[in-house]
Amino acid sequence: MKVLILCTGNSCRSQMGEAILRDINPELTVVSAGTKIASEVHPKAVLAMAEIGIDISDLRPKMVDVFLEEGVDFLISVCGGAKDACPSFTGPVGKRLHIGFDDPAYAPGNEEEVMNVFRRVRDEIRRDFAKFNEDYILNK
Repeated sequence: MKVLILCTGNSCRSQMGEAILRDINPELTVVSAGTKIASEVHPKAVLAMAEIGIDISDLRPKMVDVFLEEGVDFLISVCGGAKDACPSFTGPVGKRLHIGFDDPAYAPGNEEEVMNVFRRVRDEIRRDFAKFNEDYILNK
């Protein structure tokens, strides 16, 4: 079963989601992508994930185009809400879901305050993706 996690920059939420969902269910094929990709995975996302024992330092942002011809069983968009424009995916999709999170890349504050936003979003992703796995994969 293949899951594509989609966001605009593919530098924070979608990268954390990719790694977390793989950790939750190693039997899934999980990839992430964006439409206007950043040059690298956000360093604070790498730090936040390392705090829970998941190394994403080798992940790189990917354009969604590389997945257009491949089918996916689930497409999960992770943009925060109406204020964020979620990218679209025109490839074959079994089921589309939106599980939105705030974008920690734009968090205001000092270093510790910003890092706390990354931690909060990471923990929300873990919670919501565990529920996705339970509801859509394990109880299918």
